[in-house]
Amino acid sequence: MAWPVGGGEGNHFNTEMERCHVQEQVEVVGKAFVDHYYNLFDNDRSSLASLYQPTSMLTFEGQKIVGVEDISCKLNNLPFGNCKHIISTIDSQPSAHGGGIVVFVSGSLQLPGEEHHLRFSQMFHLIPTQDGCFFVQNDFFRLNYG
Repeated sequence: MAWPVGGGEGNHFNTEMERCHVQEQVEVVGKAFVDHYYNLFDNDRSSLASLYQPTSMLTFEGQKIVGVEDISCKLNNLPFGNCKHIISTIDSQPSAHGGGIVVFVSGSLQLPGEEHHLRFSQMFHLIPTQDGCFFVQNDFFRLNYG
């Protein structure tokens, strides 16, 4: 959203209100996506494939993976079956791509039989589709050690 140049106080106020409204929508979509993504990951991991497109990219602990099939294969073949994500923070911003949203997540991962949780960070770049939904164009995942 551009700030008005040489506009009066009313223009500045209206632009600020529009910007706040857009940010609220972005945060609502970001949180809804995070809730949906981690619910699928923890309960029906194979369904995550529906969130990606052929151009989607995943960087998982430094390994770069492209396309729905390869991303799905990676996520479905992780060395643990059941898990539970505990989300600590969700930060969302509109992206420069028309209507896109960048979502940054931090939290911990609880694996069965493990006493200690693994801390993680994950970033998603969501792109709108023509039917009003979003897909994951970019996905970065890292465990946080230390």
